[in-house]
Amino acid sequence: MAENTKIEWATHTFNPWEGCQKVGPGCDHCYAETRNARFGGGTAANWGPGAPRRRTSAANWRKPLAWDLAAAGTGVRPRVFCASLADVFDNAVDPEWRADLFKLIRSTPNLDWLLLTKRVGNARDMLPDGWTDEPEGHWPNVWIGATIVNQAEADRDIPKLLAVPAAKRFLSMEPLLGPVDLTDIAIGNREAGVRLNAMTGGEWDDLGHRIEHDPIDWVIVGGESGAGARPMHPDWARALRDQCSDFDVPFLFKQWGEWVPDAIGDRCVAFRDGRNMPNLEPHGSNGDGTVRIARLGKVAAGRHLDGALYDGVPA
Repeated sequence: MAENTKIEWATHTFNPWEGCQKVGPGCDHCYAETRNARFGGGTAANWGPGAPRRRTSAANWRKPLAWDLAAAGTGVRPRVFCASLADVFDNAVDPEWRADLFKLIRSTPNLDWLLLTKRVGNARDMLPDGWTDEPEGHWPNVWIGATIVNQAEADRDIPKLLAVPAAKRFLSMEPLLGPVDLTDIAIGNREAGVRLNAMTGGEWDDLGHRIEHDPIDWVIVGGESGAGARPMHPDWARALRDQCSDFDVPFLFKQWGEWVPDAIGDRCVAFRDGRNMPNLEPHGSNGDGTVRIARLGKVAAGRHLDGALYDGVPA
């Protein structure tokens, strides 16, 4: 439940409780639900509408206190990914559990807590009393992130994320299921003309009116792994890398997932625009956005993007 983690963007994971409900296309092949079923004799008892959430043990809840004590005075701030098997801002969770979590966060000032949610619209109303009383206007050791898998989710949820006061705001774009332009986020109806550049925080409308917001602080990108994994087009990842580079936003490329692009061999299929295509060209891309991909598995696919590792993290 709480341990050092192999996740590239965190030092530890901590799960105050388990359980959730699918809320979007990124949840289709939820690894946490699969894990819950594996340990539950084939039934994911804590997943789905009306399913009970399961609070973890008191011993588990004491572990962040030990991490905080170990970090004190070292000058190194461990990053704790909170609720990898749940969602902090799940409205099916007992509010007292969430209050206990925030008390724990408050008592561990040497840890940076990364609260990643698929329900960012709930976050502002679920923050504890006193959140904005700090001189910075937020608790200094809490980063809040939103899972974004396509442009529709970016348009819907990034403005909500930027409205939440936090030390850092980040995006986990895994599994990335389509191209996303973070410099052109539509607020409301995409045809209404109101736009947000999430990389700078600048918002403007069709009359040229502009309002400043805090920008996104960090972008994490990755493909899907596990059974039923959907491939990620390399151009989607490249575009996000380039957007981050253009605006000096830290970029972390987590993984390709099960599928690797620009592959050669009889195991390949053609892929374009989120769809498998019927015809293959002999090598690589055929110039219309179609690439050859092969399912080699997460380890073999690796995490190099155009031959480089991207491990950007906010200061």
